[in-house]
Amino acid sequence: MKKLFEELSYDVSKKTTKKYSTSFSLGILALKPSIRPAIYAIYGYVRLADEIVDSFHGYDKEKLLNRFKLETDNALSEGISLNPILQSFQDTVVKYNIDRTLINQFLHSMEMDLQKIDYNSALYEEYIHGSAEVVGLMCLQVFTEGDKSKYEELKPYAMKLGSVFQKINFLRDLKDDYQILGRTYFPNVDMCLFDNCVKCQIEEDIEQEFKQALIGIKMLPNSSKFGVYLAYKYYLTLFKKIKNKSSKEIMNNRVRVANSEKAYVAFKSYLRYKTTFL
Repeated sequence: MKKLFEELSYDVSKKTTKKYSTSFSLGILALKPSIRPAIYAIYGYVRLADEIVDSFHGYDKEKLLNRFKLETDNALSEGISLNPILQSFQDTVVKYNIDRTLINQFLHSMEMDLQKIDYNSALYEEYIHGSAEVVGLMCLQVFTEGDKSKYEELKPYAMKLGSVFQKINFLRDLKDDYQILGRTYFPNVDMCLFDNCVKCQIEEDIEQEFKQALIGIKMLPNSSKFGVYLAYKYYLTLFKKIKNKSSKEIMNNRVRVANSEKAYVAFKSYLRYKTTFL
């Protein structure tokens, strides 16, 4: 009967991913079927933590996050959790030997979101490492399926991809982060003075990371290469839309990519992948 609960747990993580992210859901569908459940489990886990710090207003977020951390530790120590998302995550951690340090670094960044921090360059890098780069490394441990040398080779590129996704999220969510949550992630930036010049400087950094991340994507195993490339192309499309907006526009409106446009990007990406990607 435990098998039924395990199936349910992975199904909950899958449904969570589909509910919160069309882009990642479509990217995961392009992965080899055998590794999809693990990526759903990782996404479901990080999404749950994000919801605690981003959405549960009116509740004691610190208390909820501490409980989540304790439940994570218990799940990993005992090999089971009654929380389906934690159950699928701990099973994935064991199956793919995911480093516990990565999980701790992720949770540390979630704790940072509960504080009002004036980010300098060091704190900015610390936050991005824990909130995004380590998530890329968790996924990479699934993609490389125990090949340690391949993991080490691709590690810096996976970190760049996680970083660039996060920085685009910062630009996309600028309005809500600043006006609702009171957060300003970009270091040494006064949001009262946020203008097109500052925006362009941030975008130049993002463009360089996009180029570096693509190098690593081309080196991934075939089981994961197209799925990661597709997620990369979705974010590149979002980035281009953001670039075409003024600083004032992105401060006042969240930029989105319509589902119809995502379908077109998927079609073009598949053709490019099959004809010229390698």
